[in-house]
Amino acid sequence: MKFSIGGSLKLAFRPWVEGLENIPAEGPAILASNHLSFSDSFFLPAVLDRKVTFIAKAEYFTSPGVKGKLTAAFFKGVGQLPVDRSGARGAGEAAIKAGIEVIEKGGLFGIYPEGTRSPDGRLYRGKPGGLARVALATGAPVIPVAMIDTEKIQPPGKVVPKLMRPGIRIGKPLDFTRYQGMEGDRFILRSVTDEVMYEIMKLSGQEYVDIYATAAKRQIADAEKAAKEAVKAEIAAREESGA
Repeated sequence: MKFSIGGSLKLAFRPWVEGLENIPAEGPAILASNHLSFSDSFFLPAVLDRKVTFIAKAEYFTSPGVKGKLTAAFFKGVGQLPVDRSGARGAGEAAIKAGIEVIEKGGLFGIYPEGTRSPDGRLYRGKPGGLARVALATGAPVIPVAMIDTEKIQPPGKVVPKLMRPGIRIGKPLDFTRYQGMEGDRFILRSVTDEVMYEIMKLSGQEYVDIYATAAKRQIADAEKAAKEAVKAEIAAREESGA
């Protein structure tokens, strides 16, 4: 998969990379990245010599038929780990458990602290549950990563990507072992998460928004719904006045 998919991505898109020396040649680490596009989980592993494991929806691995089996094989091949996301709390606990298992095996665990893709290219508040809890439970270093311009290659809803060069900036490892064993303290979890998000912001150059991306998506959806309703109301008013 690294040769076929990774090689093809590098050949077609020619991603530029800064800070590869910050990825350890061996041993566990957490790669905490901003999230601009579905393709982020493919571009980052493509430029690294080591395997990176991300979590993915369990549905990708359980769909029936030949297509379902091919999809499952593809996601396993590119380092995706199935996690059942039914129920917010259960999904969070499953993701944390999966991350700890990857770290305990000496692997690289990839995670998006924002929890979902940015709706507008800005950097949103990191969720303290997953990233910080895995880091404090394992003592693994956290390496901030910034994906650059991937949202322009494959915006949400677009299937065919645009050929252009994305960028990847990899920061220096962050050590949080001073907080190890304190993963039950929500103030510590928030502090760790905010420190990581600040480093990602410096690497990416994104505008930071101090709300969760999920809340921003709801606001955008509500605004779009209100705009549509306003248009319908205006059309109805014009038809009524014309009658």
